[in-house]
Amino acid sequence: MRYVYDSRGNAVGFIRGRYIHSMRGDAIGQLNGTHVHKLSGAYVGELDHDMVVDKHMGNCGNIGHPGNPGNAGSPGNPGSRGAANYGYRDVFHLLTQ
Repeated sequence: MRYVYDSRGNAVGFIRGRYIHSMRGDAIGQLNGTHVHKLSGAYVGELDHDMVVDKHMGNCGNIGHPGNPGNAGSPGNPGSRGAANYGYRDVFHLLTQ
């Protein structure tokens, strides 16, 4: 399991297998390499430095809905890793819209 952070350094989700889960354990996204897609399949952004960011790569397409892997349970909060800015806009919130 690997945590996903926002630009303020707060853990906002985690990766288990090819799925991204909210901190409550709900599946909200899926990975295709470094491409991040909503669970519905729509492209959102890229996974970079454990963040979901907009790297201005255009639209990488819709990979389709894989089915819902279910709730993975809450992993606990690892705490803040500190604010980080790698030059790209944080778009994790798009997974929940």
